[in-house]
Amino acid sequence: MFDSADGTREAMSKVDTAWLRMERPTNLMMITGVLMFAAPLVHAEIKQLLGERFLAYRRFRQKAVNTPSGAYWETDADFDLDWHVRVGALPGAADKIELENFVGELASTPLDHSKPLWQFHVVENYRGGSVLVARIHHCYADGLALVQVMLSLTDTAPEPEKRAELATTWLKRDGTNVWQRMLEPAQAGLGKALKVGNKVYGKMTEMINDPAVAADVAREGGEITRELAHALLLPDDPQTQLKGPLGVSKRVAWADPLPLEEVKTLGRALDCTVNDVLLACASGALRGYLLDEGGEVDGLTIRATVPVNLRPLEHAKKLGNHFGLVFLELPVGEANPLRRLERVAASMRELKRSRQAIVTLGLLAALGMGPQALQAPALELFSRKATAVATNVPGPQQPLYMTGVEATELMFWVPQSGSIGLGLSILSYNGRVHFGLIGDAKRVRDPGAVTKRFAAEFEKLVLIALMEDWDERIAASDAACTLQHYL
Repeated sequence: MFDSADGTREAMSKVDTAWLRMERPTNLMMITGVLMFAAPLVHAEIKQLLGERFLAYRRFRQKAVNTPSGAYWETDADFDLDWHVRVGALPGAADKIELENFVGELASTPLDHSKPLWQFHVVENYRGGSVLVARIHHCYADGLALVQVMLSLTDTAPEPEKRAELATTWLKRDGTNVWQRMLEPAQAGLGKALKVGNKVYGKMTEMINDPAVAADVAREGGEITRELAHALLLPDDPQTQLKGPLGVSKRVAWADPLPLEEVKTLGRALDCTVNDVLLACASGALRGYLLDEGGEVDGLTIRATVPVNLRPLEHAKKLGNHFGLVFLELPVGEANPLRRLERVAASMRELKRSRQAIVTLGLLAALGMGPQALQAPALELFSRKATAVATNVPGPQQPLYMTGVEATELMFWVPQSGSIGLGLSILSYNGRVHFGLIGDAKRVRDPGAVTKRFAAEFEKLVLIALMEDWDERIAASDAACTLQHYL
């Protein structure tokens, strides 16, 4: 319908259309990435690099056009690379807090929908080096695909003429990564996921309007529609400082990185995965923040929606959105750090048996093909069931270079949708694990107060793991949870 004979227009997929239409003033649908470099970048060289490698993806020369009957991609006849590649500078001390404030302002600023929905910002003065901040609308691709796009801009050696191919070992399905372990069963149901987009549209409308219909489907429906009904019947997440009305300002912060090998060693010692450890640490950090804000947390459990890739990882460079979502429980009300870890691990195991990711991909397809009026109530219904979005991407374990300059740290955040006001991101790179948070300013007054707790939560688990006897570990963790400001 939207494809043109000269190739300047092409129809947008139904799932990508859903992400395009999800944009709200309170939640912009941008994936925001931050790359920090050891030495200064040269603006002209970055611009040339983006022109050669980023624009090798034809999609990034196209605008996303939304209409009541659907959406399409249209080549921008007035494309201007200078508009998309900007230069910025940090004020004052030009240190971490200034950079976090700068990224927060960009994450709060909409992209111009009359142009292709992406921009890069070169920050020239940061700790003797530079920073590259990328903002790309979610309708172009999911987080995993865009990480691959960003990696295509890098080299594995300082001199471009000696550029080596990026090792793909990091793409292998590592048994320590639960999201990758979930990949095979999810892919097996991908056909069903897309078919549910065509078949469940009418039933979904009924279930949104009448929970009793969802209850009937949960008892009698087929496997896929039954999963959808169960998702609709999940109780809303509890109201806390982290969940409530949103504003338009975002704030970001990130923690000092942890050595990846130490995280793996801790996981082996406590018989759990790297993801279990990291998300248990995140849960503990959120618990401490809520306590400091005067919140009641004992017994509290909140949910995070987690993207699950639904295509082969080696195909991630193909743009578009190919993922579903699952609901992960974060036991912030558990004071004991070891029991908190056990509960996160149990939730992970349950998700591996779930078909939630397949259902939500089909739901997004259904929303993309239906009228925009249906999307708002459906989006709100699902977003009420979670407090945060959590992502974990295993990056390359070798140093990367852009225009000959080494990247020292990487961080990114996917957008939150609906009424969700908190995003948690974990990314490993070059032997280190990076943890970052983005939050609505009304919900997270000081994101740094959360991220600074991450390492302390990790140290609690390290000390517990040093106990050889399991009863000693329990006693040590009970003692640890009585310390209000451990380490």
